[in-house]
Amino acid sequence: MTFVFVSGDLALDFAGTRKWRRSAPEELLVTPADAARWAVEAGVLSAAPPVSTVDFEALVSLREQVYRLAAATAEGRSWPARDLRALNAAAAGPLPVRSLTGGGVRRTGGATELGTAVAVAAVELLGTASVIRECAFDECTRLFVDRSRAGNRAWCGMEECGNRVKAAAYRARRAGRGASQGAPAAGRGAG
Repeated sequence: MTFVFVSGDLALDFAGTRKWRRSAPEELLVTPADAARWAVEAGVLSAAPPVSTVDFEALVSLREQVYRLAAATAEGRSWPARDLRALNAAAAGPLPVRSLTGGGVRRTGGATELGTAVAVAAVELLGTASVIRECAFDECTRLFVDRSRAGNRAWCGMEECGNRVKAAAYRARRAGRGASQGAPAAGRGAG
């Protein structure tokens, strides 16, 4: 399973580890090892941390809190107070420790530091005037930051959702043309 980072924000990419929430939910964080791998792929930590079952449940709970808060923002609704309290508590934890090595920056920490990094990213995102949108592909529930110049980004990413929408529109246009090609156009007769 591959993680994608198309949301433009660490917290939203973490929330995106549960896909297709309205139709056929797909869980990308199935085991504690998945959360540890996400931490490395997202660049939060340099090495996979140990993640206990309790840590894992806390991270999944944080993910859902971030999703609900960001979705409320995207829809112009008030933030759920319980989720806001939980997010602020998580953001008050210890951050990953950064150190400079001959090979670059090393980020160390465990599951708690991973959760804090995600929570801090969510606080920063939700506390600014960022434009958060939900992907325009009907099945997709991924949220993203719209940083497009015109403010009209529609899809979380072209590879997965944008191409699906464009391909469906192309097939619909082709099907429409095929039906109209069998009959002569108005005003044209044989001859």
